[in-house]
Amino acid sequence: MPKLIGCHKLMSFSTVHTSPGNYMGIEIERKYLLKNNTWRANAIGTVYRQGYLSTNQKRIVRVRVVGNKGLLTIKGETDGVTRSEFEYEIPLEDANSLLENLCKKPLIEKVRYHVEYAGLTWEIDEFQGENAGLIIAEVELQEENQTIIFPDWIGEEVSADPRYYNSNLVINPFTKW
Repeated sequence: MPKLIGCHKLMSFSTVHTSPGNYMGIEIERKYLLKNNTWRANAIGTVYRQGYLSTNQKRIVRVRVVGNKGLLTIKGETDGVTRSEFEYEIPLEDANSLLENLCKKPLIEKVRYHVEYAGLTWEIDEFQGENAGLIIAEVELQEENQTIIFPDWIGEEVSADPRYYNSNLVINPFTKW
């Protein structure tokens, strides 16, 4: 089994102090379908490959490769649009080995685009492979009730629809809907 060597907190999330010396990363994220492709103007994408060691909604464990970085992410159960999330860099070779040998199949393959709009960064995922045809926009917030100014390309919110969770797209890929 690969060892996690030199792990460190990679992403910047909101932090909740749970008890002396204990901190929990919090992710507040909303997901939307897109109405059109106008977001593509000036958008540059990055290829992501990811897989899941656990898709249990109470404790999701994801392995991801982005460029030359390997990442291990642990996510807790979603409450509304909020959940605990911890992400650590792991050796690229370990991440690739986990994806090929231990993660559930199919792997999630997508191109992620970052688009700035009204002070927020929208992450737009264009899925490939068994989820080809699906495009989702996500926005991370500082608080659940944060005001969002929506770009004209944002459509229906699907934050509460579990079919659109990446961990569920492994179990029930978009091309099988």
